[in-house]
Amino acid sequence: MIETGLQEKVVVVTGAASGIGKATARRFAAEGCHVASWDVEEGEPEQCGMFQKVDVSDRSAVDRAIAEVIARWGSIDVLVNNAGILRDAQLVKVKNGELNGGMTDEQFDATIAVNLRGVFVCTRAVAAHMVAAGKGGVILNASSVVGLYGNFGQTCYVATKAGVIGMTRVWARELGRHKIRVNAVAPGFIATNMIRSMPEMILQNMRDHTPLRRLGSPEEIANAYVWLASDAASFVSGAVLSVDGGLVTGT
Repeated sequence: MIETGLQEKVVVVTGAASGIGKATARRFAAEGCHVASWDVEEGEPEQCGMFQKVDVSDRSAVDRAIAEVIARWGSIDVLVNNAGILRDAQLVKVKNGELNGGMTDEQFDATIAVNLRGVFVCTRAVAAHMVAAGKGGVILNASSVVGLYGNFGQTCYVATKAGVIGMTRVWARELGRHKIRVNAVAPGFIATNMIRSMPEMILQNMRDHTPLRRLGSPEEIANAYVWLASDAASFVSGAVLSVDGGLVTGT
């Protein structure tokens, strides 16, 4: 059995009220971590240690939440930047040869605010505390397979997920000297509540495009985060781990 070295570590998971974030918070808690779950929606503090209602794009809200975590547990050892939203639309939509709508400024700006600015705001604040504490740490960012190869109708989402990969690589270079490892996870089609509510035809198409011929589970993404945070991945930094059932390979 591999020792994770995570017992008693303090972990912040953003977007932890549901889906992958919720599974990730529970998985770290199962490893004996102190977990602070952040979300704009209501969460389950009794299951994971501490729930805080936080808008990750709001610097003041993030600073207050960090202060509460440090006041309770003394430090932050792991940050999982999982929070994200979807505002899908085609760049321009054409019907019968005429322009018929397209992506709005509001859709683009909202997605950038949460998926990209939110990762920046949270990482900047947590990294500052990690550097000051001098113990090192781990920062894990949620990208997506679409950040690697693009996807129809997802201009703003793809832009954020590709941007997260870029920031991950920069921060791995900048923060490594402070013993802080930075990595990204790129999930494929994962069976969250949002995905499972889609029509069966779309779900089957997702399965058909995945070489393993099934959807992933939130717990499988959580396992990837735990491994990357653990001592087993102590020399892994600047990596983008695809957890997609072979999807990128199969495209």
